[in-house]
Amino acid sequence: MPKTFIINANIVNEEEIFLGDITIGDGIISKIDRKENFSYFPSQNSSNIIIDAKGKYLIPGAIDCHVHFREPGLTHKADIYSESRAAVAGGITSFMEMPNTIPNATNIQILEEKYKLASEKSIANYSFFIGGSNNNVNELLSINKKKICGIKLFMGASTGNMLTDQIDVLENIFSKSSVPIAVHCEDEEIINKNTSVYKEKFENNAPFSIHAEIRNEDACYKSTKFAIELAKKYNARLHITHVSTAAELQLIDNSTSLNKKKITTEVCPHYLWFDDSDYNTKKGFIKCNPSIKNSKNKIALFEGLINNKIDIISTDHAPHTIEEKQQPYFPCPSGVASIEHSLLIILEFFHKKKISLEKIVDKMCHSPAICYNIAKRGFIKEGYWADLVLLDMQTNWKVGKNNIYSKCGWSPYEETLFNSRITHTFVNGKLVFFENTFNENTKGKRLVFDR
Repeated sequence: MPKTFIINANIVNEEEIFLGDITIGDGIISKIDRKENFSYFPSQNSSNIIIDAKGKYLIPGAIDCHVHFREPGLTHKADIYSESRAAVAGGITSFMEMPNTIPNATNIQILEEKYKLASEKSIANYSFFIGGSNNNVNELLSINKKKICGIKLFMGASTGNMLTDQIDVLENIFSKSSVPIAVHCEDEEIINKNTSVYKEKFENNAPFSIHAEIRNEDACYKSTKFAIELAKKYNARLHITHVSTAAELQLIDNSTSLNKKKITTEVCPHYLWFDDSDYNTKKGFIKCNPSIKNSKNKIALFEGLINNKIDIISTDHAPHTIEEKQQPYFPCPSGVASIEHSLLIILEFFHKKKISLEKIVDKMCHSPAICYNIAKRGFIKEGYWADLVLLDMQTNWKVGKNNIYSKCGWSPYEETLFNSRITHTFVNGKLVFFENTFNENTKGKRLVFDR
């Protein structure tokens, strides 16, 4: 059988960087050779593929545990095919998608229909959350823990028909779930009260900067505190999505290793990159829930990432059409499109000497796999699936509409000059992205979980 060899790479894995060669066979990393000097070796088979990665960095494929690909029901915004292409262009080889599509994925039948769509369309690996509501507890508790990534709850922040706010329902889920419970934490009562005040004050001329005041720190803190109290009461496996405030970090313990934590957290690149001063220029293109807040919170979130109060980086990639995002504040939908630029954004912090490559790989590759117990992914190890990304850390390029792959066609990072470039992305050993071209003859695989 033909093999693929990646030679002379600076391999970033498990808190070290070393020079080495990787052999890939049947989609699996079959051999890792450490070496001291650059060298070449001849092909033993004319059908072998040899990629000389001299000067480049090889990392595990990033795993995005929080995306909205909009299929079914909202495919005018995005779909599994278009967004999986954007994902691999951004060095993300596996994604886990949220249930607020149309219909909401709140039962096994709808969930399996999404898996079928992904098997036909996605060039990245995939999994899907099942959504909680006040009416589907039995469905949530009957899922196969090895085949489904987790349960998504909107606690106090309504999305579609998935508001879960009845205490007896929440206690039932937290006390009995066998999979991680990923929670969107914002308090609906606080948000509704603030919305009424600002609607009366501004009517149709509201500035986008009020988003941080409507969906404020108190709304996040109150809901996150409640979720953590429930998790501790029932010893549940809780994952707090898109943390956006310094206050929430005060509730988080970082004294134990990730594989022993029962309560984990994530942050999104836009909370580390933007703050409320950017609403003046970015307007609806950075309107998202929870809101992007002030620079004090931005700084605290980055510190939380470094000190391991924040465990993983996910995108909350949530595209809308450009026409929708150009509406005035109140009708403008919330959501940031970022999946193809998330790794590059975090690499900019490396170039600014604020974070190491090893730490980036930990937060975007290793830790998502550990957090959700994903089988044989997220690391460069013999016997693991060959989900791999090659980085050119010396080439500058600028984001523009001509090089955006997401179906929505816009990015809040337009005109940003990146100092890194993704040159190759491998999914299950297949080269699916190379120098701005895609191999769409291969499809990703359904993620499996070691639980």
